[in-house]
Amino acid sequence: MNKLIFGCGYLGSRVARRWRDAGSAVHVVTRSADRAAEFATQGYQPIVADVNANVNEASSLVDLPTADTVLVAIGYDRSERHTIGQVYVDGLRHILAALPAATGRVITISSTGVYGQTDAQWVDETTPCSPTRAGGVACLAAERVLAAHAFFPRSVILRLAGIYGPGRVPYLARLEAGEPIPAVAEGLVNLIHVDDAVTAILAAAAATNLPATYCVSDGNPTERSAYYAEVARLIGAPPPRFVAPDADLHAVERATSSKRVRNTRLLANLSLQLAYPTYREGLAAILADR
Repeated sequence: MNKLIFGCGYLGSRVARRWRDAGSAVHVVTRSADRAAEFATQGYQPIVADVNANVNEASSLVDLPTADTVLVAIGYDRSERHTIGQVYVDGLRHILAALPAATGRVITISSTGVYGQTDAQWVDETTPCSPTRAGGVACLAAERVLAAHAFFPRSVILRLAGIYGPGRVPYLARLEAGEPIPAVAEGLVNLIHVDDAVTAILAAAAATNLPATYCVSDGNPTERSAYYAEVARLIGAPPPRFVAPDADLHAVERATSSKRVRNTRLLANLSLQLAYPTYREGLAAILADR
């Protein structure tokens, strides 16, 4: 079975490993020749291409393999010369245009940032989307690109909450040093452990009820201050202290959003059992060996 991944980073690389270990041929797209060589040593079939090049350009996506499952999990690099809208929206449009007509399942990673609620209300897949941040706006626009495409009837949209996991616990070094962290203490955060996010993607690849949209969250939102307090407790550091982030920091934008993301449809329709149902179990596993 052929798998094709756009965005083989923190999340995508874990999905690639699971598919490879299950015996699938895994094709991964990267802009970097060095990364392509590294992927080849790991047993993947690399493709050097740029999703932000137009499909008619020589350097763009050409001769893509026909895959039974395509995962679009491209992250946004803030040093990127393209805007987040160009990467998420135009990038997905270019991918869809370049995929062979016989492509099977298309899974695209979106974000719970498509919800712009600030009043701590519960949201789910039926809640109207009204994003206020650039990332949420771009994710919703990308969803609409897929919804208008011929591949949509066999597609899955996964709206991921904040991903955390090994190597991805913000401000860990500052907490260890007892230094204040530049974050807003108030507000709710919705989270999903990376391993549970991978499980959700694998389940989406096997789902039969299509098309579908799922909120991928542990369903247990918490106050931001409580999350960092638990990190500090687990590493034996003093309770966290917070200082106002710089006005241009992304943390300021995140702090304006306050919502509670349900995962009822995810658990019921995909028969998922989360390994880390709250951030407490997830952080305990991540920080156990520190």
